[in-house]
Amino acid sequence: MRLGVEAAVVDGVLVPGDVDVADGRVAAVGLGPPGRGTAAPGFIDVHIHGFGGVDFSAADLDGYRRAGQALLEHGVTAFRPTFVTAPEEELVASLHAAPRGDVGPRVLGCHLEGPFISPLRVGMHPAAARRDPDADLLARLLAAGPVAHVTLAPELEGALALVDLLVARGIVVSCGHTDATARQAHAAFDRGATCVTHLFNAMRPFAHRDPGMAGAALARDDVVVELILDGNHLADETVRLAWNAAAGRVSLVTDALQAAGVGDGRWQLGAVEVEVRDGVARTLDGVLAGSVATIAEEIRCLMRAGARLEEAVDAATRVPARVARRPDLGTLAPGAVADVVVIDDAVEVRRVLVAGAERVAA
Repeated sequence: MRLGVEAAVVDGVLVPGDVDVADGRVAAVGLGPPGRGTAAPGFIDVHIHGFGGVDFSAADLDGYRRAGQALLEHGVTAFRPTFVTAPEEELVASLHAAPRGDVGPRVLGCHLEGPFISPLRVGMHPAAARRDPDADLLARLLAAGPVAHVTLAPELEGALALVDLLVARGIVVSCGHTDATARQAHAAFDRGATCVTHLFNAMRPFAHRDPGMAGAALARDDVVVELILDGNHLADETVRLAWNAAAGRVSLVTDALQAAGVGDGRWQLGAVEVEVRDGVARTLDGVLAGSVATIAEEIRCLMRAGARLEEAVDAATRVPARVARRPDLGTLAPGAVADVVVIDDAVEVRRVLVAGAERVAA
């Protein structure tokens, strides 16, 4: 099946010509004659709390399917449901309910954003549910469901031992909600942490003699950094700084809550009540609490910061696939799984395919 596109983004390169899909995989790229629009790998979001009126921390399978359909309409073909810090019994219940199979988009395991986070950098997370590193608690959480990704504060006493345990289990370790110094950050990266959760947000500020987690991550070439490009979490200059320092290892994430794709109003992010007003999500005491952004909007934002289309698409596809350790996703190289999004010149989603099957048609 020819897609009828003008070009395709293949591993960060814009390849002119059409794309052929056969038996659920990309058969060929760069074919003539060209059509209209650009084929990109399906978008991947590895940090998302909800969508389309569904809060993943309290969702059943039907809720996941409803959110999945809404995500497909915005070009997301794979995602990692993310749970904020909560009491153990609530996290266990959320993990038990998480789907083990696809719900329209692929589900890439779960992301625990906490509870082993800094008391100084909790952000919107419930401070009472925060916990110091505890290997027994971690083992119970891992046994409760498909945990694939854990955000923790590496400077906490005992945190590096948890990093070792998670790395040994093949689970992604991300540093976030942290007051770590640069030295403490490097220690975690050297032990196998590979990511930073929403760079610059809920972490020690960068200073000229105290660069903290953000400075340590930007100075290395082996660490992927998440950016939330919703116009609220980061200033334009900060986005350009991060991109100039870390192009090719920026992973766009929405950090979206259930209001995303729906609109303003009162919503939940786990147990925390959130008000969305004029597209900005805050707790009732004014703390930023996730976003209502879509990946396509974030691609456009990164392009305004100076990235080319193919680079911005790569940050929403191949780089998060690298985070998720799914090299079979996030690419349109011949032979790859045909998870495809067709976008127009304004980076609006026009078609979506999952494993070569049409899921959203123009």
